Amino acid sequence: MPDALELLKIRRSVKPREMSGPGPSAAELETILTIGARVPDHGKLTPWRFIVFEGDARARAGELISQVFARKNPQAPAAEIEIEKRRLMDAPLVIAVVSFTKPHPKVPAWEQELSAGASAMNIVTAATALGYGANWLTGWFAFDRDVLDGFGLKPDERLAGFIHIGTPMRPSEDRPRPALADIVTRF
Repeated sequence: MPDALELLKIRRSVKPREMSGPGPSAAELETILTIGARVPDHGKLTPWRFIVFEGDARARAGELISQVFARKNPQAPAAEIEIEKRRLMDAPLVIAVVSFTKPHPKVPAWEQELSAGASAMNIVTAATALGYGANWLTGWFAFDRDVLDGFGLKPDERLAGFIHIGTPMRPSEDRPRPALADIVTRF
């Protein structure tokens, strides 16, 4: 297992199409989700939850996504509908991070939403630390109310994103990162 600071310096997203099996074991998944739940959470509101898609659940989710897409795009060719059907099929594990806010006099909604984002990033980092590739993605279906309803989200819930996790098929290339001089100011 890499040193924590070194891991954070070298972490890269791996495209789901560049992942294969195996995915995390049941014990590793529990570790990933436990780490996903250990984030700043002012007021102990737990303004997030997780939906796990693995095995056949990925195909069932893809069927739902493709049906909504086909209904909303009646002129779409069969090839496009097939692409939608396979949205969660590349990586062996996908974790959706569901975000919601609770009224609170001291914890604004923005803080609660950031907590959900921190949870998603912890999941990515935990998967990477375990040697898996991970990628945090959204896409049109992460914002479509019919898809969200089909996934069982309540009306006040949204998706922070889908974390795709699997075994990288090759080393991922780094992308250019901003120079600190371009993004850091001092007050």
